[in-house]
Amino acid sequence: MVDSGLVGPAESAALDEAILEARLEGTVPSTLHFYVRSGPTISLGYFQKVDETVNTGECRKLGVTIVRRRSGGSSIFTDQGQLIYALVFKANELQHDREGCFRAVLSPLAEAISRLGVDARYRPMNDIEIGGRKVSGSAQLRVKDAVLIHGTVILDTDLEAMDRVLRSKVSQKPSERVTTIVREAGTNIDMSRLKAEVVKSLGSALSVDFEKAEMTPYEREAVEKLVADRYGRDEWNSKF
Repeated sequence: MVDSGLVGPAESAALDEAILEARLEGTVPSTLHFYVRSGPTISLGYFQKVDETVNTGECRKLGVTIVRRRSGGSSIFTDQGQLIYALVFKANELQHDREGCFRAVLSPLAEAISRLGVDARYRPMNDIEIGGRKVSGSAQLRVKDAVLIHGTVILDTDLEAMDRVLRSKVSQKPSERVTTIVREAGTNIDMSRLKAEVVKSLGSALSVDFEKAEMTPYEREAVEKLVADRYGRDEWNSKF
């Protein structure tokens, strides 16, 4: 288990992919990764078009960075109130198809969230909800026999900023379709407690004991290259 703490937008996108590359090459074991973005960020799904999903003018006003990830899914707003997790493993370790892998990871993740005093439910294919409102969304990327599942868990967040920077194709504002754990629990919850519950639930469900570790030199070198060649470049982040 690697906890990168606060990281910048470009680096955050590169970290998960670097771990995926390392697992593919067999230089690291399957890994649970945590981080929190150091500043407000929009994470674009790979195929999302910037002008259709993001209000770039509001992003400039609020200092919101835009970064495009390799996995699919919708564009999301993230800030320091959200935990971002990633689980990287070999496909034969779970022996499930795409939906089965989501279920194997997100069902215990919902249980972890529920232990914080809320009733969180897994909603196929890749969401977790509280009272019908989304509190976690995840995406999946497969490269050969390696799998990356990553997503956000909304502990607390700036919902007003979310509405200002994300464009919606439906009548509801983005904030009307999501909620936060803190709002639903009615009390402040420390990020470290959320992490501990996630580790406990995933470890039990997957029958593994997560050991704390640091990024390897291989992974750090991959992060630097990915930031320089991809995630730190406007050509990538604004490619559609």
